[in-house]
Amino acid sequence: MSVYLAGATHTKFGKRPYSIVGLLLEAANEIIENTGITDFDEIYVGTQNPEEFTGEANIASQITDQLALTPTPAFRINTASSSGAAVLHIAYNAVAAGRAKRVLVLSAEKMTNLPTNRATKILAEVIDRSERAAGVSMASLAALITKFYMHKYHMHRDDLSLVALKNHSNGLLNPRAHLHKSITLADVNKSKIIAEPLRLYDCCPLSDGAAAVILTSSRTKVKIIGLGSATDHVPLRNREGLTSFSATVNAGERAYKMAGLSPKDITFAEIHDAFTPFEIIGSEDLGLFEKGEGWKALKNGVTQIDGGLPINPSGGLKSRGHPVGASGMAQVVELYWQMTGNAGKRQVLNPKIGLAQSIGGLATNNFVTILEAQNA
Repeated sequence: MSVYLAGATHTKFGKRPYSIVGLLLEAANEIIENTGITDFDEIYVGTQNPEEFTGEANIASQITDQLALTPTPAFRINTASSSGAAVLHIAYNAVAAGRAKRVLVLSAEKMTNLPTNRATKILAEVIDRSERAAGVSMASLAALITKFYMHKYHMHRDDLSLVALKNHSNGLLNPRAHLHKSITLADVNKSKIIAEPLRLYDCCPLSDGAAAVILTSSRTKVKIIGLGSATDHVPLRNREGLTSFSATVNAGERAYKMAGLSPKDITFAEIHDAFTPFEIIGSEDLGLFEKGEGWKALKNGVTQIDGGLPINPSGGLKSRGHPVGASGMAQVVELYWQMTGNAGKRQVLNPKIGLAQSIGGLATNNFVTILEAQNA
């Protein structure tokens, strides 16, 4: 059975004064008001770690109760930083199988209430225990990957900085983005070193936020046509290489096969850029560009909003923000807004087929979602 989006939205991302349940309520109430849909067969919630970030648990039951939707069945999904994408994929199955006609899908994270060092420690818990024992963090492992890529494909520091420049520029056009700040090449290159060669502007911010999608079996303007997911070894030392994420490659292949498409059919994309090099690596792993050519496409303007293949018109995780449990779904929300002509000043020219790629952990549980705009 075909599955469509009846609506999609996300809250303002950033430092928000609400609890994680309050953020979920904000997103849920907005989508219910926008669509007029108040009756759901099932509810799905994606979050990474509200227990440690906020001390809240049993989130699916809490939000169902707060929305006065009991006794609707409710489920919570966690695949680390791809939870927002994973929960959408799981909810899709309920509609596609005919078990549900309409499902409410929510995702969120509340992170800014903790000191950065504490939040960093929680995020690092998804890394292999032996690597954590050596003192590594997500940023330090991302930096190692970046060094390998730069050396193998002769990418310079200025080339890498273009990701941050593009996505900050796009974020300025997104009223719900966390960061609204214009930056220069010099700003990026002179910003604080986090883990060489990654600097402050190469890393996404800690954010609060929530997203909401309603899936339905009734035809709408936007259809889900491709889904793919895959996993990889948690320890980096067990992987085949460090300049490509096999979980993205395999997830992309599965999504393309389901959709009956190839990378050349994609007209715009939202790619996980928690660290700037991940946008470049992701674009290559998805087959949008050849290996080692992603940074060149960026440099040539191909991935700008008005380029041949816009990537992260929302501002990406880098500028829109990265409430880890919500980001994967927020990418899909951006695809939906683009396809329904509701992206404002960041509207791309041909939002016919959009792709969203989400990374869980350090690329150990990745998801690819492909949407298609339907003819009126």
